[in-house]
Amino acid sequence: MLFKAAAPRRWLVLAAALLVSGCAAKVSDYAGEKPELDLAEFFNGPVKAWGIFQDRSGKVVRRFEVDMIGRWERDEGVLEEDFRFADGSTQRRVWRFRKVDGHTYTGTADDVVGEAEGEVYGNALRWRYVLALDVDGKIWNVVFDDWMYLLDDRTMVNRSEMKKFGLRVGEVTLFFRKPASRADDGGRG
Repeated sequence: MLFKAAAPRRWLVLAAALLVSGCAAKVSDYAGEKPELDLAEFFNGPVKAWGIFQDRSGKVVRRFEVDMIGRWERDEGVLEEDFRFADGSTQRRVWRFRKVDGHTYTGTADDVVGEAEGEVYGNALRWRYVLALDVDGKIWNVVFDDWMYLLDDRTMVNRSEMKKFGLRVGEVTLFFRKPASRADDGGRG
């Protein structure tokens, strides 16, 4: 009798999970938002970023800065990221991007398992990939679900949810800023 009673509850939990996942936002929901994000334009040249990593309870456990330099040729780009963490450690990641069509991008990096996939609509990018993270000497393959939003021509915010075995393990929040161009500052900078 115990198994028969548990079965309807399992179906109820499964149905609730499917309902919640079906209500998730789609990047195409942002198709009309401005300013329009062009990855090749935003990640061309130097970009500075600041971020935090929060564990699953919301506690900030790491702070970092990133210096980036990007370059694009036609539909292919390279983004070099140099991370400096508050504890003094450093890390380097080099992304290689390819624009597949008007909305779709793919990417690879040495610590990315397989290929990252992204979609751009309006001011938003959804970027999904599996990152091989060193956690206390062990490699964890963690699923990243990045949502990036262009706020103005020089500023973008990124919010990433991290999961392992389908369970949320943390979140990364990152702010990107491009330097002012000489035209933006009246030729002073």
